[in-house]
Amino acid sequence: MSATSPDPVLPPGLTALSAEEETVMRALGRLLLVLPRAMNADLEAEQRMTASEYNVLRHLSEDPNGRMRMSELAQSCDMSLSGMTRLAAKLESQGYLNRVKCDEDARGWNAVLTDEGLARLREAWPTHLASVRRHIFDHLDGLDLDDLAAALNKMATDADLR
Repeated sequence: MSATSPDPVLPPGLTALSAEEETVMRALGRLLLVLPRAMNADLEAEQRMTASEYNVLRHLSEDPNGRMRMSELAQSCDMSLSGMTRLAAKLESQGYLNRVKCDEDARGWNAVLTDEGLARLREAWPTHLASVRRHIFDHLDGLDLDDLAAALNKMATDADLR
């Protein structure tokens, strides 16, 4: 059933989407599927690096010490801890990060960006930047980017609370 279909059994206060709202919802749904694949494909084709690998190195590079707890890194990258553990092991085998025991908590582990990892991130950055410009910002002329960012963050925050 379409989200615009009038339904006499809708709960009080809930209305069907307008045609314009339906168009936005469908476009956003398509974008959520297509955009990550396109950006990942750009990185893989030009850098032989996945978007997930890039994101791990980027998040570590943004930390003042180039170090994050594995659980925090997983959360920052929207990954499970087990998925992050596997990806960190791969990046560690490539020399891009080291995993070390947490000083504060003997049970925890930190991921630490290596010089090689930072160099690899810098090498991949122009490809990622070109992909972001081509797939996102080249299509947003005339939009208020602050308002757009606020709306997207509000949607993401609302989804995180569920």
